[in-house]
Amino acid sequence: MELYYSFSALIVLSAIFSYINSRFLKLPSSIGVMVIALLVSLGLIATDSIFPKIFFRITTLIESVDLTEILMGAMLNFLLFAGAIHIHLEDLREQRMPVIIFSTVSVVISTFVIGFLVYYLLPFTGVQIPLIQCLVFGALISPTDPIAVLGILKQAGVPKTLETKIAGESLFNDGMAVVVFILMLALARGEEVNTSFGGIATLFVKEAIGGIVLGLLLGYVGSKMIYRVDGYNVHVLITLAIVMGGHLAAQAMHMSGPLAMVAAGLVVGNYGKNPGAVSDTERDYIDKFWELIDEILNAILFLIIGFELLLIPDIKQFGWAGLMAIVVVLFARFISIYIPVKLIPFRNRFGKKSIAILVWGGLRGGVSIALALSIDNDLNKDVLLAITYFVVLFSIIVQGLTVGKLTARFNEEDANS
Repeated sequence: MELYYSFSALIVLSAIFSYINSRFLKLPSSIGVMVIALLVSLGLIATDSIFPKIFFRITTLIESVDLTEILMGAMLNFLLFAGAIHIHLEDLREQRMPVIIFSTVSVVISTFVIGFLVYYLLPFTGVQIPLIQCLVFGALISPTDPIAVLGILKQAGVPKTLETKIAGESLFNDGMAVVVFILMLALARGEEVNTSFGGIATLFVKEAIGGIVLGLLLGYVGSKMIYRVDGYNVHVLITLAIVMGGHLAAQAMHMSGPLAMVAAGLVVGNYGKNPGAVSDTERDYIDKFWELIDEILNAILFLIIGFELLLIPDIKQFGWAGLMAIVVVLFARFISIYIPVKLIPFRNRFGKKSIAILVWGGLRGGVSIALALSIDNDLNKDVLLAITYFVVLFSIIVQGLTVGKLTARFNEEDANS
């Protein structure tokens, strides 16, 4: 019953904050909920001595939510499937080379650029941690967050080709990011790790390629089942079974559940619910169901992110470190995009404006916080979690609210030129 009470409290708070945002702030729904939760967190911290019971109850509620397990083990699978089911495979196929490069090579470049820069710059802020722990931070903060990206790009007005690149990258870069994070965290723990090319390649193939193959198989079987029966209720149950059963299968086989859900969502979205398989009404029900799941889970997730501030001890002492990390992460994002664009002969050239949108639109979110929470306490978890939180807040609030304006400005300049 404790889980039920926690979930009920989160739903109630999400509904109240969503109402306040829609009524007064009028920000994008996910960002609005997070901003309100953040303001409430700051208010609770400031009035802790006045309202200790309220502070204690909300802190206890957030502590009861294992964000790493909830997000990486459950919510992320639903959100990735919900995002992938709406992506047209033809658009993704046209942008396959940039998506593949940005979700693999760029993640590795970003990890090492961030790791080394943080290692050399962090002492200037009064904090010093070993290089390998800085590389752990580089690995967890490098992947763009599919939840934040997909939720915000809907309203940003980004050109279709760029939207496909950014969305595709965010959907697929979890595979490479998890492999790099696992390696760096194991090295930081002092474990024996096979860091040879063969060892890393084996881990990547099992984790990432295996996850994609599993997802394609699940999507194919699910699409065939959808095709053979009528009734939107059965179709929705089949898609739910793909996500929930697919997660269990990926866990059992030590494969990437997120990548499996992306692959399954792409197959179901492009073949399982095409006009030849389901009626327009049935397809509309499937789409509406997953849009609703996406909105509800996004609201809960961003609410939790806003309240995570309550669990970071002495976050104020890491303010300068957090500001430094924001600059470093943006610089690394630019380098990780600029180098492949200049060295790899993509079919479509990338102009300065496209690179700027790719850099600014590479948002970080709940995935990075969840990975930071999974770090051992004796590996300077408090430092890494604090600077991760600064980067995520800046990314979602500042970048998320301005990427649309940046795009509109570029479009206006192109129209006037």
